[in-house]
Amino acid sequence: MPAGLGSYTHWDRKLDTRLAAALMSIQAVKGVEVGLGFAAASQRGSQVQDEIFYEQNRGFFRANNRAGGIEGGVTNGETLVVRGAMKPIPTLARPLQSVDTITREPAEAAVERSDVCAVPAACVIGEALVAWELARACLEKCGGDSLEELKDNWDRHLSYLKGV
Repeated sequence: MPAGLGSYTHWDRKLDTRLAAALMSIQAVKGVEVGLGFAAASQRGSQVQDEIFYEQNRGFFRANNRAGGIEGGVTNGETLVVRGAMKPIPTLARPLQSVDTITREPAEAAVERSDVCAVPAACVIGEALVAWELARACLEKCGGDSLEELKDNWDRHLSYLKGV
């Protein structure tokens, strides 16, 4: 993903914020991580940060991508890595304990049968939502009143990045 999409100054325009919100809007998604995500919380800063290197033939680069392609709410030029975690489906082969809402007495929940697996459908929806948010970020960065103008602005942005 090219560098520069998102915002590091506006909380509501940070790309990781928008991607997390989009993925959390999918039913049964209970967590979202970018890059190392939750694993980063148990490590030292020096183990989480992505060092920056420079070589004449490659330009600026990083040896790894622990940040998942986003730093400070902005893409950094590395591969975008975003994952959503889903809770299990509500199918019950064995009833759980519950309470009858009328009598307030203990009762067993009904045996429920629903989807076998919701992950494939959620993956398609998640991919579409991520694509939507990336398209929004591209439009904010490059703007334009037509696809042709957007493409020209995008190409100029990519040319600029090559010169940095």
